[in-house]
Amino acid sequence: MESYADERIKEACGVFGIYNPHGEDAASSIYYGLASLQHRGQESCGIAVCDTTGPKGNMNVHKGMGLVQEVFKEHTLQELKGNLGIGHVRYSTTGAATLNNAQPLVLNYIKGTLALAHNGNLVNTEALRDELARTGAIFQTTTDSEIIAYQIARERVHTRTVEEAIKKAASKLKGAYGLVIASPRKLIGVRDPLGLKPLCLGTREDSYIIASESCALTAIGAQFLRDILPGEIVTISQDGITSNLDLQQEKQAHCIFEYIYFARLDSTIDGISVYEARKKAGAALAKAYPAKADLVTGVPDSGITAAQGYARESSIPFELTFYKNSYVGRTFIKPTQQERESSVRLKLSVLDQAVRGKSIVLVDDSIVRGTTMANLIRLLKQAGAKEVHVRISSPPFLYPCYFGTDVPSNQQLLAASHSVEEIQKLIGADSLGYLRVEDLPYMVDGLPICRACFDKQYPIAPPAEEAIFR
Repeated sequence: MESYADERIKEACGVFGIYNPHGEDAASSIYYGLASLQHRGQESCGIAVCDTTGPKGNMNVHKGMGLVQEVFKEHTLQELKGNLGIGHVRYSTTGAATLNNAQPLVLNYIKGTLALAHNGNLVNTEALRDELARTGAIFQTTTDSEIIAYQIARERVHTRTVEEAIKKAASKLKGAYGLVIASPRKLIGVRDPLGLKPLCLGTREDSYIIASESCALTAIGAQFLRDILPGEIVTISQDGITSNLDLQQEKQAHCIFEYIYFARLDSTIDGISVYEARKKAGAALAKAYPAKADLVTGVPDSGITAAQGYARESSIPFELTFYKNSYVGRTFIKPTQQERESSVRLKLSVLDQAVRGKSIVLVDDSIVRGTTMANLIRLLKQAGAKEVHVRISSPPFLYPCYFGTDVPSNQQLLAASHSVEEIQKLIGADSLGYLRVEDLPYMVDGLPICRACFDKQYPIAPPAEEAIFR
């Protein structure tokens, strides 16, 4: 039986970069930026910095396995001297969860030094890897991020500027990527032409910042300037900001998962408030799947905002019914079956007085394997709940994602092999309703989206089957 944490779908990564033109060390700002992006990846993290007034090969990097606060201590940050730098938090979707695969990646090559941090996943990794290997490349990691870095380095040998090399390399990439790149004198951000992965630009006094989410700008006291456009390359240097739009295309497909699930509640992505999007999802659920109930509640913290939207639309009172124990760590040891079954109780406990004798609408953002939801319903009914009507603020997961969201294979997705009625019975709910696929555009004000994990309409052809789960 899986724990509360085990059933959460994972993001690929979060990236952050800053350039302080007047020489202030960048490491502490990157640290706080990464800490605010911790929800995007908890396996490893790293920071690479350089001094734009020093020698061109002076990149200083520190990486480690674990959370940002575990990997970086005060003395570590003090040793990372440099006014330009990038950082990364990682959850592995390609490549093993090892220190060797931690980012940023730093390359020393004939034209100097290059550091790169990547959020996303390519679908043509194998073709690019084979092309590089045939010309003598020796790989140090198993990530597609190294493929991107090598492609840039190869192109740089034949180009006048690093931006031109990045543009030529990016034209070969197929898939999702939000990149921050540090060259000895420049900070560069690159967003894939479909806009699958988010990337934004901010400023603090004379400094400029590039980050996966706007919440990272807030964390360091920076002002949000704008989203980096799909297909845009933004270069920040001593001369200011320049933009290149040569990679832009008409088609866009922003990942709907950012709004349903991944992005932090206080972020705004492509002009859409994540908070408002989740409230709208709850409201759409209330219209499509009403319930006769005494109260609406959400699974902390993932279902709370959509539950508030459901409550407002349905005029059923919203109540908190769970207490979340914030001190149960991510590495809590569960050595026996009995203790594994207790893991949900350790994370969440029911407020008995709130639920006794009540019919409840329970809202969450997803059901992946169903184990956690079944346990929560059992806890509510043991506490005296009369009925539990489950509402999910995403459609059923039916297909895997190839763009950096760790949606499991079809065999692991409950909805891929069970009808809604069967899932309702398996989890012990009195009724079950999912957000309808046709309501997703309403959630994001008509923003063009990728929703392939729900309807199999991939914006780019997925990789060959044999290359998917290496």
